[in-house]
Amino acid sequence: MATVRERIDADLKDAMRSKNELHTSVLRMLKSAIKYKEVEPGATGPLDEASILQVIGTLIKQRRDSVEQFKTGGRPELAEKEEQEISVLQNYLPKQLTADELRAEVQAAITQAGAKSAKDMGAVMKVLNPKLQGRAEGRAISEEVKNQLSKLS
Repeated sequence: MATVRERIDADLKDAMRSKNELHTSVLRMLKSAIKYKEVEPGATGPLDEASILQVIGTLIKQRRDSVEQFKTGGRPELAEKEEQEISVLQNYLPKQLTADELRAEVQAAITQAGAKSAKDMGAVMKVLNPKLQGRAEGRAISEEVKNQLSKLS
């Protein structure tokens, strides 16, 4: 099984050969973001798989924010481009959890953390975040945790 970094490199070469501008620009941007993370002050050298997935997640989150702003600003063509970039980036994340899978993971974490009310959200998130990293968006995780904890109190 190839690493995420190897897949990105191979896919970039393929995109350049086939003159696929969208994939080429997105993968170059991704490689640049990874490289930037590796050389920023306090960095410890090459990123591991989890850190690369974190960079991809950050780029997707930035794109989603841009999509909202472009739609609000009446620029649907720019929003569409950002959505296409999101779909390219999502190919490098692990398979995303369904709503039911996320609900089950959150219930298990609430039980594991012994959470009794919304005040225990931090403890539940501490259990969930390492487990679900890259498999669900942070906002979706926290909303599901809030939702389930509110039913407890």
